[in-house]
Amino acid sequence: MKQEIGVGLIGLGVVGGGVARALLERRDYFARQVGAQLVVRRAAVRDLQKPRTVELPPGTLTDNVSELLDDPGIDIIVEVIGGEEPAGTFIRGALKAGKHVVTANKELIAKHGPELLAEAHSRGLDIMFEASVGGGIPLIAPLRRDLLANRISSIRAIINGTTNYIVTSMASEGAMAEALRKQGLEPVDRGGYAEALASAQELGYAEPDPTNDVEGYDAAYKLAIMASLGFRTRVRPSDIHTEGITRLGARDFQYAQELGYVIKLLAIAERTDGGIVARVAPVFLPQSEPLAKVDGVYNAVQIEGDLTGQVLLQGRGAGADPTSSAVVADLLDLSHGIVLGNRERKYWALESDTPVLGLDALESRYYVRVTVADRSGVLAQIAQTLGDHGVSIAAVNQKEANEDDQTAELVIMTHRAREGAMQNALRDIAALSVVVQVSSFLRVEG
Repeated sequence: MKQEIGVGLIGLGVVGGGVARALLERRDYFARQVGAQLVVRRAAVRDLQKPRTVELPPGTLTDNVSELLDDPGIDIIVEVIGGEEPAGTFIRGALKAGKHVVTANKELIAKHGPELLAEAHSRGLDIMFEASVGGGIPLIAPLRRDLLANRISSIRAIINGTTNYIVTSMASEGAMAEALRKQGLEPVDRGGYAEALASAQELGYAEPDPTNDVEGYDAAYKLAIMASLGFRTRVRPSDIHTEGITRLGARDFQYAQELGYVIKLLAIAERTDGGIVARVAPVFLPQSEPLAKVDGVYNAVQIEGDLTGQVLLQGRGAGADPTSSAVVADLLDLSHGIVLGNRERKYWALESDTPVLGLDALESRYYVRVTVADRSGVLAQIAQTLGDHGVSIAAVNQKEANEDDQTAELVIMTHRAREGAMQNALRDIAALSVVVQVSSFLRVEG
């Protein structure tokens, strides 16, 4: 039996430093759990002179990743630099050198995970990537192992803490505005996207360039990983219809509150008769739904299996500590297997070529906010246009008219309709002479 497991770190930033600190401070505890000492032999960094939050033994740091890949004393490579490259090259190099890999890289796993896993398995190795989705929430292991007996029908997730904080802030301002209106008071004109984003950046929840989060790309990477695992088929980020939260207005949150809904950025993948439909978009969600109660920077994933029924996993989805926790858990799992002499655990592989369908295959209810000319007959024209495309109105509310520009606002909720029909109807509504603009359009889930 091995007495030591050699670890090589690629990246020693916030997460990498947290992993190194845990391995040093909990050395004896981890040794008892695994059956061998976990030793950080080398750590590759970009700048050797940069101050570090963790002190490693002299000679451990290097700016040459090849020193880790060529070191026969390193059993496991931990990659925490992120991005598609050069991380992909480093991981492939680690596999060729006969080393197991632990990574937190959602973009790389979303785009190339199945190929990397196949290469690892062909060499008797494994790649662990729990930290790539949901931070400290155990999501990958359940999908790879614990739910393997299930036929998964749907995955619905709040999987980006930045956007969840922003929509929670906007909802709070919207609820306050509605309460003031009920008291006959006019609320201060705030609660918009820009104010909520600025708050998130000030608190460190959003990056200076928040594009990856607020446009939904981060959530799409994570959904691609979960859907590929859950449905045992290949779901690429490019297969996922992706919308962000940048076009949401304060009024949408006010009207959601009035109608008994919240707005959340949901990542959804569902099995249909013809294939998988996957999308990331802000949606109206009934206030009674479990995911509707997930606020702030918290994440949650709701999985529906034929044997388990509904499973909800919730917790801190991002941050140094939760992500480091997931990385270390993978390290301990792999190390225990090495000590016992186990071959890689092939808990997951592609089982089918189930197609990923376009959004036209979706059927949903819809919320539409339209600014129109304040005159008679407008609603009839809109209802006729919707009806021409097979979309029926479930409810409609006319908000206060703007006397200055003689416009009014209509809030429409539809019955279930095909996405393609709804999109065609919206195009024709926008072209009506009585319509100033289609101000907002959201799908209604639940």
